[in-house]
Amino acid sequence: MSTLASLPSQLSLASRTRRFAQNPLVQPTDLSPSGPGLEIACVLNPGVFRRDGRTYLLVRVAEGAIACPGRVRVPVLSQGKVEVLDFAADDPDLNTSDPREFKYKGQGLLSTLSHLRLLVSEDGIRFTEVPGGRYFGEGYAESYGIEDPRVNVLDDGRTLITYTAVSPVGYGIGARMTRDWLSFEKLGLLLPTPNKDAALFPCTFSGRYLMINRPTSAIVGGSDIWLSASPDLHHWGDHKCIVQRRPLNWDSGRIGVNGPPIRTEAGWLVMYHGADSNKRYRLGAVLLDLADPSCVLARTAEPIMEPEADYELKGFFNAVVFSNGHLCDGKTITLYYGAADTVICGATLQLADVLAALGIKAQDDCTSASPACP
Repeated sequence: MSTLASLPSQLSLASRTRRFAQNPLVQPTDLSPSGPGLEIACVLNPGVFRRDGRTYLLVRVAEGAIACPGRVRVPVLSQGKVEVLDFAADDPDLNTSDPREFKYKGQGLLSTLSHLRLLVSEDGIRFTEVPGGRYFGEGYAESYGIEDPRVNVLDDGRTLITYTAVSPVGYGIGARMTRDWLSFEKLGLLLPTPNKDAALFPCTFSGRYLMINRPTSAIVGGSDIWLSASPDLHHWGDHKCIVQRRPLNWDSGRIGVNGPPIRTEAGWLVMYHGADSNKRYRLGAVLLDLADPSCVLARTAEPIMEPEADYELKGFFNAVVFSNGHLCDGKTITLYYGAADTVICGATLQLADVLAALGIKAQDDCTSASPACP
């Protein structure tokens, strides 16, 4: 059994996180563009799973239109095909101050168009693209692309892929279901805009699925972590805010879940990302009650990981570590993460260290496997 530990409240984990010596693992130049007139700007924020002894990454590939001097070119999906919008760089109605999101006459435009690709590795370090493993946005709700997937392996053998579906009217949570990664059922929007950063628990609670998500409020509230319930994965309700930003802290600006929750005997371990007022992204963790995940038992005071390496500090968007997925063998957590919104990297940390930072002393019987839920 796990017991409360007598530990300093300011226990730092960042120095104990071990980055892969081979980082970055995947770079834009490792993959080919999806079509003519496009170039890959970033590969980032993968979902992760193991299958048949191999490690798979479901990565976000962000593509931009090939640059043209004096012009700003933005790719969008139109009737299933890529269309490039073209603007004069000095157009007074065009605002490009944020490299990720442009504005034209007040209308939001993404500088890149994202889709998902499946990569595989025998050793968890060297990855190659799986033939046929490219997934694109479909319909108006995904016409600005699909981003930041989480791979949710359910206890009935199905896999639910949750991702950010982007359109001219905002960000929502899209989903597709598969058993074999060959055929997919499209579930459409699980939750409408503005919402993103969704991950599911692997099992049901009294017959209900639970999903962590991140709605955003522009006036009151903000970008906090919520919990929602569903009887069938299609209809969602009983929404509760369970984790909020902390003023004047490293996670004061916005927070959101990383990958699916990890079950330990002490509770559900949920890794999350947090940004401060300077938009510097770090990683932290919370511990949720096993029987009632709406109950927060503990939260790390300091970051588990923060941008320190050069490839995390400089890129498409500077000073970012952002994870959508991880693997855990019961002792070691292996994180795969996007660095500076440009490349994909790997790192490891010990489960016992994370639990200790949460005030929990882990014994040898602590496990991150996914037995039936309470």
